[in-house]
Amino acid sequence: MTKTKKVGTTGRFGPRYGRKTRKIIAKIEKDQRGKKECPYCERSALKRVVTGIWSCKKCKVKFAGGAYFPTTPIGEAFERQMKTGILRKEENE
Repeated sequence: MTKTKKVGTTGRFGPRYGRKTRKIIAKIEKDQRGKKECPYCERSALKRVVTGIWSCKKCKVKFAGGAYFPTTPIGEAFERQMKTGILRKEENE
C-alpha cells in the first residue's frame, strides 16, 4: 500500500474519486485504526477486529459495535435514555 505525506493511506487511489472523497476516507481510516477506550475496563486497548467487531487486548472482551467506531450515535442516545429512566417509566405503565 502506497502512502504519501499529504494524503496518507488514500494515496493508493491516486487522482481518482476526487479530493473530498479521499479526505473523508482518510479521516475514517485514521480513526478506525487507532486505539479506543474499552467500555468495560476503560483502558485504551480497544482495537477493531473486522467490520463491527471490537476486541480489548487487556480484558479480552469482544463485542459488536459500529462499523468504524465502537459505539454508534443511535446506541449512545439509547444509553442516555436508559440512564435518565425515560424507557423504564414507559415499561412500568
